Amino acid sequence: MSGGGIVDREQVVSRIKESLGDRLLEIQQRLDRRVCLTVDAETIPDTVRLLFDDLQARLQTASAVDGPRRIEILYHWAIDTIGLVITVRTRIDRDQPEIASITPICPAAHWIEREMWELMGISFQGHPDLRHLLLTDDWPEGKYPLRRDYRRK
Repeated sequence: MSGGGIVDREQVVSRIKESLGDRLLEIQQRLDRRVCLTVDAETIPDTVRLLFDDLQARLQTASAVDGPRRIEILYHWAIDTIGLVITVRTRIDRDQPEIASITPICPAAHWIEREMWELMGISFQGHPDLRHLLLTDDWPEGKYPLRRDYRRK
């Protein structure tokens, strides 16, 4: 099924369940126009290929939240033709925050991954250009301003 063949939200949810199978840890649809998926970090590339290539969803943004033991990454996608927003949630280890870059699949993720790298310390494996975007090039290594333990000195 390509994005052009999608006619309704139920069809999208069915396609996601069918494609991800037991790799889909959780799916919630609390609102008619919003779906939230939870997957392991290893499943992110396949999930992005499904959303971007197959369902022709558009990456709206991505964000990260620092927790005591894990960092949660949220990728927000839209299928504008049917008015659906899909949030994909995954968690990575806070002490070794690494995940595959989705930039090779969806080039629109390029800058947002750079932002999360420099502000949260997430290493996006396979990203073509992880370098400072917002902070100065001489910013101290290991200091991430959006982490809960960041202290400005």
